[in-house]
Amino acid sequence: MPKSDGSKSQQSLTDKCPTLAALALDPIVSVATLANMPEIEVPKLFAQVIAGLSEANLFMSQCHLFTIVGPHDFALEMQAKALERSTIYRIAGTQKPVIKLLALMVAGEAKENTPLDYLIEGSDIQLDLLYIIPGEPLPTIIPDHDVAIIAVCESDKTRATLDRIDHLITQWPRPVLNRPSHIQRCARNRLYQLLASIPGLVIPPTVRASRFELENLAKLDSPIRDLLGSGTYPITIRPLDSHGGHGFSKVDNAKDLADYLDTTKALTFFVSFYIDYHSADGLYRKTRIALIDGLPYICHLAISEDWIVHYQSSSMAGSAAKLAEEADCFQSFDTEFALRHRDALLSIAARLELDYAVIDCAETPDGNLLIFEIDNTSWVHATDPIEIFPYKQGQMAKVFSAFRAMLIKTLTLTKETP
Repeated sequence: MPKSDGSKSQQSLTDKCPTLAALALDPIVSVATLANMPEIEVPKLFAQVIAGLSEANLFMSQCHLFTIVGPHDFALEMQAKALERSTIYRIAGTQKPVIKLLALMVAGEAKENTPLDYLIEGSDIQLDLLYIIPGEPLPTIIPDHDVAIIAVCESDKTRATLDRIDHLITQWPRPVLNRPSHIQRCARNRLYQLLASIPGLVIPPTVRASRFELENLAKLDSPIRDLLGSGTYPITIRPLDSHGGHGFSKVDNAKDLADYLDTTKALTFFVSFYIDYHSADGLYRKTRIALIDGLPYICHLAISEDWIVHYQSSSMAGSAAKLAEEADCFQSFDTEFALRHRDALLSIAARLELDYAVIDCAETPDGNLLIFEIDNTSWVHATDPIEIFPYKQGQMAKVFSAFRAMLIKTLTLTKETP
């Protein structure tokens, strides 16, 4: 399987839309199913599901397992072996699907595709995966489906694949959600340009900068406005295409910038102004919202003592006060947070034009909506322990129902259109 996603290899192909057929595919266990299982039960389940699998399904099943338990490098090795044998997979689920969903995927880590298995688990949605491999033609026959969704993330690595898919779907015989050109609006620098003028919304200017530019900036102790156009330190910086806070840091001056560059070998970075968003109690709060068919649904509220807020590191489970606040936020979201920021959220939906997106955001001390990032691949799930987070199951069921309703609406509108 080719190792790169170069535009040359993509452009050398002339894709034709594959023939749709009712393929009898043997299903494989999903990452979501494995993640939701008690750890002690996983080996038994895995032993059952791999019995009699084809080589392709065996390797992809191992990819799913090691995505959960690690090591992740081995998971990627198994994925590569699977994709050498087949680029089409069916996720185990309902035997009597009401909706058949086809996801167009890219090879790589889990974060590089929308984790759709978490959104449809236990539903009447059949999920098939079609991996688009750089430099390789599409299969001549693919599973028939009601709706297709582009699951590929926005990044430098995937840009050529998204461009290829964008050309391909002009002749696609089924409705397509999350068009590639709209996904690419989520690039951090493009997102600022797209959303900055929305009233009641704050998003700091973000630019791409090379190591050479930043080293010169630090060496000459030049004002940060030379890079960002205005303003002063502090700034935030992260390597291009990094996620999960990896390499993300606040820089207070030119010396800090030089010290930061010494800690990484990255060649290209996103640089932005730091905006202080701590609440009156000194804590930082980040809200994750799923934007589905233009409407907002809360997925979590993370509360942290650190300005870099991640749910997994926020010690939510160990704080009764944090749990109570998140439960209250879930209960009041539609009538409070979503209502306060209704116009801004509607404007985001209108400008992005994504059918499904995930927003990480906060509220500034003066009440504006602060946008950290928006993408189509952030984790939306219902895997938190019910005994600790009893309030989450109902809300996440609401999120999953909204996703299903969007698919039904898309299918219905297509049937009604002559």
